[in-house]
Amino acid sequence: MTDEWRPDLLGVGFEQLSLPLGADVEGPVGATLVRRLPSPARRLLGPLRDVDVLAVHGWSDYFFDVELARWWTDRGARFFALDLRKYGRSLRDGQTPGYVDRLAEYDPDIDAGLAAMGHAPDASSHRRLVLLGHSTGGLTLSLWAARHPGRAAALVLNSPWLEFQLGAIGRQAIAPLVGVRARFDPRGTHPVVDLGFYTRAQRELGVLPATGYREDWRPAQGFATHPGWLHAVIAGHAAVAAGIDVGCPALVLLSTRSTPPVQWDDRMTSTDSVLVVDEIARAASRIGRRVTLARIDGAIHDVFLSRPQPRAEAYTAMGDWLRGLPRSSRRAPSSSLAT
Repeated sequence: MTDEWRPDLLGVGFEQLSLPLGADVEGPVGATLVRRLPSPARRLLGPLRDVDVLAVHGWSDYFFDVELARWWTDRGARFFALDLRKYGRSLRDGQTPGYVDRLAEYDPDIDAGLAAMGHAPDASSHRRLVLLGHSTGGLTLSLWAARHPGRAAALVLNSPWLEFQLGAIGRQAIAPLVGVRARFDPRGTHPVVDLGFYTRAQRELGVLPATGYREDWRPAQGFATHPGWLHAVIAGHAAVAAGIDVGCPALVLLSTRSTPPVQWDDRMTSTDSVLVVDEIARAASRIGRRVTLARIDGAIHDVFLSRPQPRAEAYTAMGDWLRGLPRSSRRAPSSSLAT
């Protein structure tokens, strides 16, 4: 750990650490690590007292879920969340929000976060590392885990974006067009397709916090999307479709149903209005050999921001699954593999 932690906007118990990552064509870049630590008693007696969690957010998002962090620390785990470069706490003036042209560009962000947690590749630790990814963060962490076998003890995916909304056939049809545009106009703009219904559903559910919530970091209609970024995501989907191995047990949490986001529908408060969950369920079978799928009736895209009943069901499913994980120490360090 370092002595540069400072108070975070989420309030008492939360701290943040800036992680400088050099510069790109838009200037200096960095990530931000947020942490919440368990109480001394939970640290000694909690059932997850040997666990460190690293959470990564989705597209047009950042970490703000206080309840999720407390669920882990109440069980003795040390909880960390990473705002990736050009998102949330890490977004700087003049940067294109969320933009990368390869998902592997996030490797330095993740590596810096893990190093600050005491999980550098050459570190000696008997604590189990659990990676927790939501939506695009779930895709990013799945690909990272596959490139870095042995680093994580477990992977928990909250509605991971493992396949394109149009399915494999639709993805394959548009991939050449996206690739051409990404080559010649990577930061060009796409038409707005997010009509703000997902954010509206969360507001109607009353799950967005009054403290620590920044609409400029999480706009109702999402960030603008760009060909270079979309090409990176589609390449990630293609890698999953071809088959990867995250090298550890994986839990995938999904709603039971989707609602197309073409016009407002009250069902959006109890279904996934972002992804086609059946496509994600199929894709999840290709990320490893030990994948558990939990379908949560009544859940929205972020299952942990759903109504109380499906949210409780998601926490119960995660808790039951975690109890089945081995308590062995972390595997021997292994070197990263480039993509």
